[in-house]
Amino acid sequence: MPSGQDSPTVEDVNSPGRIVLIRHGQTDWNLEERLQGATDVPLNDVGRDQARAVARHLHAEALSWDVVVSSPLDRAVETARIIGGVLGLELAATYAELIERGFGPHEGTSFAGLEPHEREVILADGEAADAVARRGLAALRRIRDEHPGRNVLVVAHGSLIRLTVSELNGEAHPRVANCEVVPVRLDALDGVVPADADAARSTAP
Repeated sequence: MPSGQDSPTVEDVNSPGRIVLIRHGQTDWNLEERLQGATDVPLNDVGRDQARAVARHLHAEALSWDVVVSSPLDRAVETARIIGGVLGLELAATYAELIERGFGPHEGTSFAGLEPHEREVILADGEAADAVARRGLAALRRIRDEHPGRNVLVVAHGSLIRLTVSELNGEAHPRVANCEVVPVRLDALDGVVPADADAARSTAP
């Protein structure tokens, strides 16, 4: 926008910085409806195409992006690197706090054909939802503090994003699709103390 124009720029409107969460692209386990959790499953070709598509969308926006970071799991790292390649950004860092909700021996279990109550029994044995939200919020505060005033893309995982944003916004967030972009309310970050998670938030990842 030319200088001297009265209307604020997109950067002014979003000052002092912005963070969005992006779920990684599709993996074969996503396609097969298998529970991934913290298992390090790579992207498939559809997932790579999804990452390129969301990167093109972000590139077309008026808002410029300064930093891309991710969970250390391969599917998130590769998604972040694909996005960064389109936007001219190197992967700045990975954060262990962004790893997906763990499900221990249930990881790899197929959800295909299971009834909702059968899924709930499996999910109930996983990492506590409030613990996931707590570390997700801790990661966002750390990222904000390490990149003050910058526009940051954070590539993570479906359950981690859903539970963290639910806690941040005070209401249940719906399931997050592969490469879906979810804005973060920075103004709420310091005021949220994760409570015991609502059982309603333990829906399928």
